[in-house]
Amino acid sequence: MIHLRARIISFLLHSPSRHPASRFSPIFALHRNLSAATTSTAATPFAAEDYLVATCGVTRAQALKASKKISHLKSSSKPDAVLAFLSDLGVPRSDITTLVAVDPRFLCASVERTLAPRVTELSELGLSRSQIARLVPLALCSFRSSSLSRNLDFWLSVFGSYDKLLKALRMNSGLLAADLDKVAKPNLALLQQCGLNPSLFSEPFISRVLVRTPQQVQDALAHIDKFGVSQNSRMFLYALVAFTVQSPEKLTDKIQVLETLGWSHDDVLLAVKKMPGILTVSEERLQRNMHFLTKVAGLEISYIAQRPVLLKYSLERRLFPRYRLLKLLNEKGLLDLRFDYYAASLSEKKFLAKFVHPYKESLPGLTDVYASTCAQKIPMELLPKKEN
Repeated sequence: MIHLRARIISFLLHSPSRHPASRFSPIFALHRNLSAATTSTAATPFAAEDYLVATCGVTRAQALKASKKISHLKSSSKPDAVLAFLSDLGVPRSDITTLVAVDPRFLCASVERTLAPRVTELSELGLSRSQIARLVPLALCSFRSSSLSRNLDFWLSVFGSYDKLLKALRMNSGLLAADLDKVAKPNLALLQQCGLNPSLFSEPFISRVLVRTPQQVQDALAHIDKFGVSQNSRMFLYALVAFTVQSPEKLTDKIQVLETLGWSHDDVLLAVKKMPGILTVSEERLQRNMHFLTKVAGLEISYIAQRPVLLKYSLERRLFPRYRLLKLLNEKGLLDLRFDYYAASLSEKKFLAKFVHPYKESLPGLTDVYASTCAQKIPMELLPKKEN
């Protein structure tokens, strides 16, 4: 029975949507007949895991985890209705699969009492059905909330366009669930008091700040002031995000790691002013990159502090492969250039054009050597020793 149902639902999910999502839609009529037949003939309990794999297209591993959230269902009637509704709305099959994997409880929603009213409310805001279909897999559980329309209308006024709002949701799916009166509006007012231009609020990455508690934002502003990051600089926004998404304790830990590695207070201040995002780098990456850059590549701490992006680059996929290739070219007498910020900062395309392609004839197999190095693990002797 589940395989037959999967085939029919698959047909529904791939059928073109020609009618509004309503009780008169042909797809819903077919679903109702299917559900009635399923309910009347069901002789075995609802197998949630099998249903998720066969009908929704999630992997077995995803289904094992997701099935626990819908294990209370006695039949596929409600999930079938939700899938038919989403298909009729125009949500792509791939997006439905992603939605179910991330938010399996979406399958438990009532179409008539929850989902259809949300679509109606959003339509009244002026959204088209295609726009609503794009929103569903990003809004997740917020799409089922009665406050969806009010929250969406508010965030549209903040970000200025629907596309920017969707981009913000991709970065922060909890945006539509934020308490507007206790969180979002106080944070906006707080940032305006700091003299931040309201036009900057439309930057999608700022959404991560606006949903934090006002106290967290205040703490972040206090830390930014200590580091001397000017509110008029472009780095202020990045500092705001970096300092808001982490606790003051976590920030202190990151600074202590750098100081333990030999950084002075002035080195830390300089690096954070230039790139506040280095304080979002994991402690392990800070230690690994610093060990490589100073002990292996021979760069000075003062040089790195001036170019803190070096601490964010991947050691495995960027720093070490490029260092090794330049070392090889130097050893072969084809180049006289030490590894530095210039070599590390080039885009992959430009790096290949400057340091790989011109030497392919002189060193056959050079491209393969570089590619294999990018795919390999770093030799243990080039990594900092772990303390016992």
